[in-house]
Amino acid sequence: MAIDPSALLASLSAEHAVSGAELARRLQVTRAAVWKQIEHLRELGAPVEAVAGSGYRLAWPLEPLAAGDIRDRLDAATRTRLAGLSVHWRIDSTNTELQRRAATTSGIEVCLAETQTAGRGRRGREWQSPLGGNLYFSLLRRFEVGMAELSGLSLVVGVAVVDALADCGVTAGLKWPNDVLANGQKLAGILVELGGEFLGPCHAVIGVGINLRLPAAARHRIDQPAIDIASLCREVPSRNALAARLITRLVDALDRFEGQGFAAFGEAYARHDLLRGRNVRVLAAGTAHEGIGAGVDERGALIVRHGKTDTHYDSAEVSVRAA
Repeated sequence: MAIDPSALLASLSAEHAVSGAELARRLQVTRAAVWKQIEHLRELGAPVEAVAGSGYRLAWPLEPLAAGDIRDRLDAATRTRLAGLSVHWRIDSTNTELQRRAATTSGIEVCLAETQTAGRGRRGREWQSPLGGNLYFSLLRRFEVGMAELSGLSLVVGVAVVDALADCGVTAGLKWPNDVLANGQKLAGILVELGGEFLGPCHAVIGVGINLRLPAAARHRIDQPAIDIASLCREVPSRNALAARLITRLVDALDRFEGQGFAAFGEAYARHDLLRGRNVRVLAAGTAHEGIGAGVDERGALIVRHGKTDTHYDSAEVSVRAA
């Protein structure tokens, strides 16, 4: 009989160890099957520890994602906006899943997963997705306008993410175009993918990855300094609560964006802008330029002051350099 990995994980505790024999009895399998599945959970990034002579326990408490719990935390108006909200144990990518549904769904769809096998970040980078410790989230929304009218969308999403984190007691800022940083390190990432008709209607699949508890092994595989909420807060917020706040903030922000464009978010973005007034290095079209961050324009393009000249960048890689 095969073991359901989610059932095995739910049988473990951070408070005390559970023996392999007890787990085998509960799940009605052999101890060898338990051991094999424990190793599989560890490979996926689950924080399972072996305690000599006692069995297995979790390095920290795990809260399973639950669609019903997330829905219950939404206000009635937001809840009625959702055409669907699904939670997966393991999936290739929450963004990819919503892209598969884009042609057949008509409302706002939300997809979450405990772990991803092919999580993606900006410019095709891999998004580390260890099991059970973080939030892997995507939202699908349709727009009647064309893709060209969605300029600044990723920055609007960034504002919504920072606001959702603040709702849960976490302070963060934004590094253009779509990185969420805390203490100068990456806390969350955003990936916006557009589809549909160029002139409209179109849709956006908005992916958000937030580090709540980032295991050391996953941290070492990330190509830039990264941080998690556990390093910032004494008490890590509920993942279901954070997911609900993220949905609420995004639904509201996207409604305002559709009606008013990025102009409605200029002041909010400026409050969270971590590049304004900083010495930056911009890599655009294969050429590096150094200057001082000067905010963003009405379209959400980055403004960098090179001497006495302001240059606007719609697409670039940016890093902060020492003064």
